[in-house]
Order: sequence, then structure tokens, then C-alpha cells
Amino acid sequence: MDHEKGNEKRRDDVYSQSLRAGKRTYFFDVKSTKSEDLYLTITESKRRFNNENGKLFYEKHKLFLYPEDFESFTNYLNDTLEEIKKLSGGKEITTREEMEAMRAEEQAFDDEEEQEKKSSYSADITFEDLDEDETTES
Repeated sequence: MDHEKGNEKRRDDVYSQSLRAGKRTYFFDVKSTKSEDLYLTITESKRRFNNENGKLFYEKHKLFLYPEDFESFTNYLNDTLEEIKKLSGGKEITTREEMEAMRAEEQAFDDEEEQEKKSSYSADITFEDLDEDETTES
């Protein structure tokens, strides 16, 4: 493969974008063969912890999609997503951003409730009770 010096892109890397999705990252890379045919690689990367050596590593799974399969792949993906909607009873699919916003709102509410519990705590002690303890000790 033909590479350029420095931090320049490799000549076979034509286009790239990534999608952070929680604990996963998806990379969509358009690449070029030596004969300048374009193809797509989709890589799923998950950060994992190795218990044996105590180090983090990235587990990667790669899918190669060639131009002759683009249309069929797109059709099957769209059909499958439509079937998921049907099987879900037509329920709208919540986006990751919406889910994260709901979780943050719930956490803020829980934090507020906890704060209220802490601040409303009071003991049923009177100064007379303290005086009685001192007199009984003597």
C-alpha cells in the first residue's frame, strides 16, 4: 500500500467518520483498492478490561462491504429496521441522546430527593433532655 510521510492519510483511506455510542465506537471508513475501486469498512470497537494483566484493550469487529452489495445491504437494513418497529408495536425508537437526557434528569431528581431527606432530618432532643443527663451524671 502506498503511504505518505507524517500524519497524512494513507492513500487507500478516502473518507472516514466515527459514531460514539455509549461503550462502543463505530467507524465508517471508505477505502480504495489499488485499482481505485471504493469499498466500505464498518468497525465496531469496544473498550474491555483484561483481568489477567489488569490492562485495557480494544476489541474490534470489522465488516467489509463492497459496491456490488451496497444496494442490497441498504434494503435489508431498512427492512430489518422497519420490522423492529412493527415488532415493537409501532413504539418510537428512543435516540441515544434522548435516553441520556432522561437518565440525567432522573439522576438530578434522585439527587434532589436525597438532599431533601438529609436536610429535613431532625432529632427530637430538647435542651431540657441535655440538662437532665448532666444532672444525673453528677
